[in-house]
Amino acid sequence: MPRRAPARTSMSVPSSRKSGNIRLISGQWKGRKLPVLEVEGLRPTTDRVKETLFNWLAAEVRDAVCLDLFAGSGSLGFEALSRYAGHVTMVEMNRAVSQQLTRNLTSLGSDKARVVNQDARSFLAQPASGYDVVFLDPPFHQGLLEEVCSRLETGGWLQESAWIYLERELNGPAPALPANWTLIKDKKAGQVCYQLYQREGAST
Repeated sequence: MPRRAPARTSMSVPSSRKSGNIRLISGQWKGRKLPVLEVEGLRPTTDRVKETLFNWLAAEVRDAVCLDLFAGSGSLGFEALSRYAGHVTMVEMNRAVSQQLTRNLTSLGSDKARVVNQDARSFLAQPASGYDVVFLDPPFHQGLLEEVCSRLETGGWLQESAWIYLERELNGPAPALPANWTLIKDKKAGQVCYQLYQREGAST
C-alpha cells in the first residue's frame, strides 16, 4: 500500500504519471487494481500486512464507519469499502494524490466514501463525528502518531468501542497513547511495526 512519505508537495501531478497500482484482496472488488500516482517517497505496505490487518478486523469492518486519516493511495480505505464498510472518509493533504483517490472512487461506482483534501491535524481540529474503525499510517519519522491519537481521543472522534490501527517505523520510539486504548494485536514486518488497539468499553 503506497503511502505518503515526509517529502510531500501540493503541486498537481499529471494523471498520466503512474507508479503502479494497489490491489484489493477480498470482498466485492476482490482482485481489482487501482492506479497510484508517482509521488516521491511513497512507501509500500505489503499485501501480506494488509491481509493480516483485515483478518484481525474481519468481524468489525462490515457496516462500520471508517476513517483513513493519512490515506495516501487509499489502500486501506478502499479495502474496507470492498469488505462492505458502511462509510469511509479518506483524508489526504497532497492535492494530486487526493484527486487520484477521487478518480479511483468514481471508477468503483461507490457512494459510501468521501475524499478530504486536508492536513490530518487540520481535519481533527473541526467538529468531530464518531468513527468505529480508524486507520493511522502517517509518514515515518515525523512524530505525528502521538499528537493525532491524542486528538482522536479527546476530540470525540471515536465511538466507545472503536478499533484503531497503527503502522509505524520499527526503529522509532513508541508513541504515548491514550490510557484507555488496549493493545489487541502486535506484529512486525521488516522495518514496520503494525498494531491494533481497541478503545476501552467493549468486550474483546
